[in-house]
Amino acid sequence: MEQAASHGPLTGLRVLEIGHFVAAPFCTRLLGDLGADIIKIEPPNGDPVRQWGKQLDGNALWWSAHARNKRCITLNLKHPKAAGIVLRLVESCDALVENFRPGQLAKLGLDKEALHKARPDLVIAHISGFGQQGPYRDRAAFGVIGEAIGGLRHLTDHPPGTTDLPPVRVGISIGDSLAGLYAAFGIMATLWQRDRRGGDGRARTMDIALTDAVLSMMEGMLPEYGALGLVRQPTGSRIPTAAPSNAYPTSDGKWILIAANSEPLFAKLVALMGQPELARDPRFTGNLARLRNVDELDRLIASWTQQATAAEVDRCLSEADIPSTQVYTAAECAADPQFRHRGMVREVEDPLFGRAVLHPGVVPHVPDDPGAVRWAGPAIGAHNEEVLRDLLGMAPAEIEALRQEEVI
Repeated sequence: MEQAASHGPLTGLRVLEIGHFVAAPFCTRLLGDLGADIIKIEPPNGDPVRQWGKQLDGNALWWSAHARNKRCITLNLKHPKAAGIVLRLVESCDALVENFRPGQLAKLGLDKEALHKARPDLVIAHISGFGQQGPYRDRAAFGVIGEAIGGLRHLTDHPPGTTDLPPVRVGISIGDSLAGLYAAFGIMATLWQRDRRGGDGRARTMDIALTDAVLSMMEGMLPEYGALGLVRQPTGSRIPTAAPSNAYPTSDGKWILIAANSEPLFAKLVALMGQPELARDPRFTGNLARLRNVDELDRLIASWTQQATAAEVDRCLSEADIPSTQVYTAAECAADPQFRHRGMVREVEDPLFGRAVLHPGVVPHVPDDPGAVRWAGPAIGAHNEEVLRDLLGMAPAEIEALRQEEVI
């Protein structure tokens, strides 16, 4: 008997996404990249991300990667017939991911009891700003709120006293993406518990908060405060626990990251700088001494890096086996031979644009059964007929009636 083609280790898994914006869709993108069949429900006018970022031919380029590998169908969840369609879809799904406000799904007739009646072993992932429980449960939130209350926005700023500008944003919706990543991990953990040999076959529900996801990433911030009363402060581009580890200017107006914070690496660096005696200088002997004198140390390193271009400094450091890199822009990421070799920058044909679009590759890379970008983010309702016909057995006339009633 011929086996169906595998698109990654999650081939055969089916996940229903009732998500919008970033968190839930990012979760399902990760699962879809590894082979899962993702059915994404959108309102008839589409997910808001279809209008975010730079547009080409009236379509958002971000959407091409954000919704790749998903079968997109439209459904007006406020219509009385919508809940019944969702429940019929749930019957063939292993998991459901949503990121409405707590309680909103239940108001649509899709509470836990109804979902588990349709599929008794369904795994449900709820992603929300503050979680399904707690005094902030009903507060509005986006990723930036999670980043601020979770402590990240404070630490991504410049050092205190150096600027009056607002705390610096990471540059992407990192709080949403972290929550989506945790949701994907949680789904796989609960499916393992459900389906493993001797598993219990039980349904499970998980509660992922954007705020929790950010706070969980904050390294030693809480332990240091709890034990020492220490409130960790932003340090700009430096690492506060090791030196030298910073971004340094170059002659062509670019920046080079250098992380030479062990004794052998520091000795290599100062030898490369033509100042080997600095390795024996009491101000810089040992990491603690270097941290105490980090301003002077960074000044000395910067005066060296400014004598050459970023590419020249990076080449010298690489040849000396010192961890370093230029600070890449999108253009440098796209051209980088390492990313290209690993398939982390790839061209994907996108019918919405009539051309190939650059996408990030699949992470993690599973050599024996790698994931794939099977298609780019589709048009609104691109898979309505396919899903309703093949999964729910609807006839063309029935599908057309739903369209006329503005259900889909």
